[in-house]
Amino acid sequence: MLDHILSILIFFPLLAAMLGFVVNKDSIRAYGITVTTVEFILSLWLWYAYDSSVSGMQFMENIELIPAFGIAYILGIDGISLFIIVLSTFITMIGIASLTDTKRVKNMIITLLVLEMTMVGVFASLDAILFYVFWELSLVPMLYIIGAWGGPLRIYASVKFFLYTFAGSLVMLVGMLFMAYFYYQATGEWSFSLLEWYRLILPESFQYWLFAAFFVGFAIKVPMFPFHTWLPYAHGQAPTIGSVILAAVLLKMGTYAFVRFSLPLFPDAAVFFMMPIAIIAVIMIIYTAMVAYAQEDIKQVVAYSSVSHMGVIILGTFALNVEGISGSVFLMIAHGVVSGALFLLVGVIYDRRHTKLMSEFGGLASVMPRYATIFGIMMMASVGLPLTINFVGEFLSLLGFYQQSHMITLLAGVAIIVGAIYMLSSYKKAFFGEVTKEENKNLPDVNKRELVALIPLVIITIWLGVYPKPILEPINNSVESIVQLMHDKAVTPEAKSAIPNLIKDDKLSSNMEAH
Repeated sequence: MLDHILSILIFFPLLAAMLGFVVNKDSIRAYGITVTTVEFILSLWLWYAYDSSVSGMQFMENIELIPAFGIAYILGIDGISLFIIVLSTFITMIGIASLTDTKRVKNMIITLLVLEMTMVGVFASLDAILFYVFWELSLVPMLYIIGAWGGPLRIYASVKFFLYTFAGSLVMLVGMLFMAYFYYQATGEWSFSLLEWYRLILPESFQYWLFAAFFVGFAIKVPMFPFHTWLPYAHGQAPTIGSVILAAVLLKMGTYAFVRFSLPLFPDAAVFFMMPIAIIAVIMIIYTAMVAYAQEDIKQVVAYSSVSHMGVIILGTFALNVEGISGSVFLMIAHGVVSGALFLLVGVIYDRRHTKLMSEFGGLASVMPRYATIFGIMMMASVGLPLTINFVGEFLSLLGFYQQSHMITLLAGVAIIVGAIYMLSSYKKAFFGEVTKEENKNLPDVNKRELVALIPLVIITIWLGVYPKPILEPINNSVESIVQLMHDKAVTPEAKSAIPNLIKDDKLSSNMEAH
């Protein structure tokens, strides 16, 4: 079964979604929770069977689909994709478990199962066309979730989300076709296999254009400034479960793709564009933090803070060293846990008051003490408090980029402090002071169903903040192989010097130990 566990992880939710049409409406919620729990257990089994000492791809499957054009069904994972798959299955399970009574709940659960299939497919694909198919398919369920269950501007938000991401994906597809053509020119054979593309050393000028083509698709998905304008609308209009999965998993497709595609395929272009991208990342951190501070809607505060933290992930990714990239991958997971929890918490209060305006609250800590405590823990994790999960990722990301630029790292660090200001300010408005609204005086605290969804997120936030080794070690091993591949493929002297040679360093350290 382990030989095909990735295929099972991908297509089990799809099969369950199709069978969901014949499930009774009264039983669909239990059915959805059962299916996603089984899927999560399978992902934990994948983690258990994964060999952390091996940096290469594991559990690979390779079936030729269109041999004439080199298109194949190629799956495989390393330490980078493993934990994002586990995150995807975990967040989907938590999301369905937290679903409140909603209209057309059967359609919602079936849609979420299809979305889970596409998410796992993206992170397990090692063929560019297969990756692209799952990448594009993921747009359809999210478009439906926002458009069918969203707020008053849901149609505008869903169409804007689709058009932005679809347009970027088409540019990315052109880049993939050119990569396959260059491989054909070099070898005489067509191939869309990422592992085959990794062997290809491209001329510097070609790298720039191809990097730009992939960058457009990935940057819109992240979303990077100035392509971020679709995200606040999508978050603001989406139902709670849509915002949770969008922030926790879908945005990570863009940052993951930078690590999987852009860095190892175009190392010289990555070095060339490193500083411009770092400046954009700092602008993301500062600008969206300031916009978040100006918001009156607590969900928009969380949405803009999500973009701000994605800027830190981008900064770590383009540090182009093991510390920075490992920190950015860890922060992808941390951001998924924390932002997912914050959107769930916003959904809890919205279910009770049907408003997200902070002016409508105040004094909630005395009315809903358990809710206020959990919100406070996740808020402190969001701002990077030591011994919480975000701190580990942010520290490593900044430490990695510090080796490239002290000044940009300083600016990013100061900007993160702004994040603490707007989060604490929002918390003060909503939770402290007098209870001024009559409607807030008898609000029920979090119930058992909500605690079942929130408590695991709190435990993970603290556990991985105190002891991140179980996740960091496999990530480090895989990142080291990518950084070494980048160094070996680099064409220009500038890239050679900017990307560390880990083999040389390992030999040096072993020689020192020998003497």
